[in-house]
Amino acid sequence: MATSVLVTGGSGFIGSYLVKALVDRGDDVRVLDNNLRGSAEKLDGYLDRIDFRQGDILDYKIVEDATKGVEVVYHLAYVNGTENFYSFPEKVLEIGVKGALNTLDAAIHCGVRRYVVTSSSEVYNQPKRIPTPEDERLVVPDVLNPRFSYGGGKIITELLAVHYAGKTELETVICRPHNVYGPNMGVGHVIPQFALRLRDMVEESTQDILQFPIIGTGEETRAFCYVLDAIDAILLAADHGEHRGIYHVGTEEEVSIRSLAEAVAKHRGIPIQIKVSENLSGAPSRRCPSIEKLRALGYEPRWALEQGIAETVDWYFSSGLSLPETTGVITR
Repeated sequence: MATSVLVTGGSGFIGSYLVKALVDRGDDVRVLDNNLRGSAEKLDGYLDRIDFRQGDILDYKIVEDATKGVEVVYHLAYVNGTENFYSFPEKVLEIGVKGALNTLDAAIHCGVRRYVVTSSSEVYNQPKRIPTPEDERLVVPDVLNPRFSYGGGKIITELLAVHYAGKTELETVICRPHNVYGPNMGVGHVIPQFALRLRDMVEESTQDILQFPIIGTGEETRAFCYVLDAIDAILLAADHGEHRGIYHVGTEEEVSIRSLAEAVAKHRGIPIQIKVSENLSGAPSRRCPSIEKLRALGYEPRWALEQGIAETVDWYFSSGLSLPETTGVITR
């Protein structure tokens, strides 16, 4: 029997992949998005199979109307992208906190059975344990640093999901994605920026070995999760996760940013020499989740990093997109 679901942020990167997966498995899908950072084009081939509603998550009446009649809410609407954290912290917080309150109020009022929210690895900032378990402490180390508008907003969202709805019948599940990547994820993240920078440098440079700039020492690490694995993880947590359960979405393959840049260049057969620089204020030096809780539900990543890089880098090389006007490549 089909489940009726609402996906907020459904025309964004992860949201659009989630919508397609939900439709493909037979769910009755409604999408709410204002296309601020997403695009209905990401749902090409699926728009005639869903109820797409363009509207602002900050307008409670719009959110409530979109929530009526659904059983499960997947709340993904937010402002992502590291550059946005520094440039528009007020908008990041407004959409994060008001969006969580509006979707929770609507879910409670409309009798939704289950509320699944995507949080973020940014809630840890600099975790003490690697791989990091879900019970690691959550930290906003400096309220004056705009970077933490995102992680702080996600912490508030988690608190609301657990405690604000705590005395109602609404079941809540929290997913914490770690560095999800893939084709068509925008240009505000490290792998797309590496790909676009490399493409532009090849077109403009006559050097045999390209001097490839990155932000940071290159020894900073992340664990990258291909978007199709991330969708499998979110659906598994949504379907089988415990009430108030928190689940990491990611992989345990920790790689340095230097080796990531080298892997991007190697895939395209382009020799590079890494040029390092000062890191962004507040950027964590390591990030790698433990995924044991999700493994206990049957999850195992299927995409090797080399496979995911190949798909993503080739997509960006042929995309026609431009590198944003920044001082260098950012690292989420």
